[in-house]
Amino acid sequence: MTTSFGFVIRDGLKTDVEACLALDHSYQTEHVWQMSLRQDQNQRQITFRIERLPRAMEVVYPADTKRLHLVLPVNQCFLVAVGREQQEVVGYLTMRQDSALQNAQIHDIVVSRDYRRLGIGTRLLRIGRQWARERDLNQLTIETQTKNYPAITFGQKSGFVFCGFNDHYYTNQDIAVFFSQSLR
Repeated sequence: MTTSFGFVIRDGLKTDVEACLALDHSYQTEHVWQMSLRQDQNQRQITFRIERLPRAMEVVYPADTKRLHLVLPVNQCFLVAVGREQQEVVGYLTMRQDSALQNAQIHDIVVSRDYRRLGIGTRLLRIGRQWARERDLNQLTIETQTKNYPAITFGQKSGFVFCGFNDHYYTNQDIAVFFSQSLR
């Protein structure tokens, strides 16, 4: 794969949903965030620590048709990265806003495996931030699984900080961790 891949970011359309779902969503990780809980009558202590796995683990990212359709209305954010020459979808970002709380939550930042490390995810995130600022939102949150260490490090390198978790968030009962960033 060349390191000078030309692409554009545009608003996603209903006709892009199938192409987004067809992308290679899988990733490989050698680390996970391991959660432990200690509690007694008056105190609960939750700890996350980075654990190195004995071998690399291949994980299938939970692509979701419903999530993509929820961001189709114009008051939500669905961005796609498309190759300049071949016009194929190579990545996407989904984000929903909560105007009452003045925040937005990024549910997906996906770049097909063959096109990773070319700046596509960073550009999708930058334009997503711009979209949120144009709507006077104050906070941006990213969700991901504890085993999606590549997404966790991407979020942290992009200025997001850990802000919480949900221990049965996903339909497969995986733990979600949340990272936030102020837009002000």
